[in-house]
Amino acid sequence: STELRVIEYEPRHAVAFRDLNLSWIEEYFEAEEEDHHLLLHPEEAIILPGGAILVAEDPTGVLGVCALLCLSPERYEISKMALRANARGHGIGQHLLSKTIVHARDLGAKQLFLISNTALEAAMGLYRKVGFVEVPLPADNKYARGNIAMEMSLS
Repeated sequence: STELRVIEYEPRHAVAFRDLNLSWIEEYFEAEEEDHHLLLHPEEAIILPGGAILVAEDPTGVLGVCALLCLSPERYEISKMALRANARGHGIGQHLLSKTIVHARDLGAKQLFLISNTALEAAMGLYRKVGFVEVPLPADNKYARGNIAMEMSLS
């Protein structure tokens, strides 16, 4: 839609950030401790340590969200990406992810990382389409549901 915009998170987005993510997580899996930490305290857990949350919205409200967790000054994790059910399949996820990648570059990221699950076929296709490649799962993987790790070089 011409009225779609991607903006940085504001406190008014907290409920949508939490609810959109819990919706997809609980559809496929169970919410875990790390989910609750990030979703209930997005400012403290994501933004203050140097990360960001981008929000796709139109006049109907929030359509999608995507977080960037700062792992180091040059390495960020794509996390908590979620779309409203009726917003899926319209290119909004790709648009949001593309804007998030640009934002990561602007923050100084040289590499992006993510952990996902291969059962999330649409997400897997999207990540591969924008340039993520599979890498070994880290030993300190915080998610029981995480069965694939991916990286993307931005340099």
